[in-house]
Amino acid sequence: MIGRLRGQLLSRQPPFLLLDVNGVCYEIEAPMSTFYELPQTGEQVTLHTHLMVREDAHVLYGFHAEQEKRLFRALLKVSGVGGKMALAILSTMNAAEFASCVHADDVTAMTRIPGVGRKTAQRLIIEMKDKLDDDHSMALPEGSSAATQAAGDSPLNEAVSALVALGYKPAEASRMVRSVENAGLGSEEIIRAALQSLVKR
Repeated sequence: MIGRLRGQLLSRQPPFLLLDVNGVCYEIEAPMSTFYELPQTGEQVTLHTHLMVREDAHVLYGFHAEQEKRLFRALLKVSGVGGKMALAILSTMNAAEFASCVHADDVTAMTRIPGVGRKTAQRLIIEMKDKLDDDHSMALPEGSSAATQAAGDSPLNEAVSALVALGYKPAEASRMVRSVENAGLGSEEIIRAALQSLVKR
């Protein structure tokens, strides 16, 4: 099991990043909460990782904080929640917002997450309430550093592509991005603003 990696950040294209660890390059999927904390491309970074082994692939997930990984693993234990949905949950709301939704039985907020229907939202609230109560250390700090703009395509197009990769439909992702005042913002800042506006609706 790969539990933690430290290496040079080669590229970042949410939700994927490439990490060079002593010449071995790992492709890692990460939530937006982790992307907000990444250093500039070319710098060193340490990520807490979770390796998911499926019949068709081995998928490596990376997280800025150990608590993020723990919450991710707790989400995977909920019936009907896979890696993609757990990643979408951690990208759409931070741990404090997630805990607030769980304790307030806010099914409506949960269903704004891509792939989460009403029944899944209810199951998340029921099953995660006990886990959050049992492990208060699972809550994460709300602060996050300013995102840096990724090189390549335009920030707007990169933001739309990232939201689609997280599970949003292309038309919905475009609408979310267009709703953001994005002058001068990098792609990760646009994604953050779009997801925050979704949670606050």
